[in-house]
Amino acid sequence: MIHREGYKLIAGFFFLLLLLNAAVVYVGLPAWVEYIVCFLSLGFWILIIQFFRNPKRITPVNPNHVIAPADGKVVVIEETEETEYLKDRRKQISIFMSPLNVHINRYPVGGTVTYVKYHPGLYLVAWHPKSSTENERTTIAVRTYNNEVVLFRQIAGAVARRIKYYCKVGGHAEQGGEMGFIKFGSRVDIFLPLTAKINCKLNDMVKGGETVIAEF
Repeated sequence: MIHREGYKLIAGFFFLLLLLNAAVVYVGLPAWVEYIVCFLSLGFWILIIQFFRNPKRITPVNPNHVIAPADGKVVVIEETEETEYLKDRRKQISIFMSPLNVHINRYPVGGTVTYVKYHPGLYLVAWHPKSSTENERTTIAVRTYNNEVVLFRQIAGAVARRIKYYCKVGGHAEQGGEMGFIKFGSRVDIFLPLTAKINCKLNDMVKGGETVIAEF
């Protein structure tokens, strides 16, 4: 399945590459050049399609679990100060998404959305320590059914230049349900209570909507 965020981009690149190949044939370049251009165009188009793939995920719904909000590699596990909304000490887990990962973002917990704020900003590489506070980003908080507050942040990177989010304050957050999308690689930070038990390790590969990364 293809995610709806990719329809226009996939179609646009298809016609652009089609015109490129038609121009190569029209100019009358050697056949081997036409074959190379055709091969590279097809490969690039397939890469764009796979970036917007939307695989079915079965979420192990549990009010005591925190599910990975994105596919990728765990690059940060640390205790830190969350200064934007919670304004207290938290356990932070950061997941880096490469351009080859699925880029759908999902709610890590179920409950009620209590905070949503978009911030314009820089485009530092997603693993840069300051990307969490200086890059373009969206911050979302959910109050769970057992009255815990979990905050997570979509962060744009050097390549990812468009963040989409589908939530609003007061809305329902379904654990494992779609929360947003980040185009072309980036990072998601999750801020958990200090009492949360972390179930993942640095460099673990996790699947959004499936991997249990922590529990209350």
